Amino acid sequence: MALTIGQATVADISALEQLRMDYLKEDFGELTDEQKQMLLAEIDPYLRWHLGTGLMVFVARDDEAGIVSCAWLLLIEKPPSPRFPHGRTGTLFNVYTAPEFRRRGLASKVMDALIEDARIRHLDLLELNATEDGYPLYRSLGFRNAHEKHRAMRMWL
Repeated sequence: MALTIGQATVADISALEQLRMDYLKEDFGELTDEQKQMLLAEIDPYLRWHLGTGLMVFVARDDEAGIVSCAWLLLIEKPPSPRFPHGRTGTLFNVYTAPEFRRRGLASKVMDALIEDARIRHLDLLELNATEDGYPLYRSLGFRNAHEKHRAMRMWL
C-alpha cells in the first residue's frame, strides 16, 4: 500500500462526492433517498465550480483504493481588520477517513498539508467545528477552543 498526500482535482470529483456522502451519513445518520438525490445534484456543480479556486480539498490517495481520506478548506475573503490583517480565512469541514483506513495517521497528514497550504496563502485564521472524535486531532495540530468577544449566531433560511 503506497499513499500520497496532495490536492484533489476535477478528475477526483466522483470520489469526493462519495466521501462527502459517507461523511454526511456518519454525521447525520442514514439519509433518505430524496436527501441523497438532492445533495448529489448540488455537490457535483458545486465542486466543478469551486474546486481549486475557493475550495481546496486535500486527500490521501492509496495506489489501490483511491482517495481514502480528505479535508476540505473553504477559502473566505473579507475586508482586512486587526484580527484578519490579510482579510483571508479558511473554514475546514468534511475531514473524513474511510473506516478501513482509520488510526493510521492519514487525517493528520492530510491536515498537515492543508495547514501548510493555508500558510502559503497567508490565511490569518483557520476555523472548524470539531466532532468529539476529531477534537484530539485538531488540538494536537494547534487548534484551540474559540473564546470570542462576540457570540456566534445563525439564522437558518
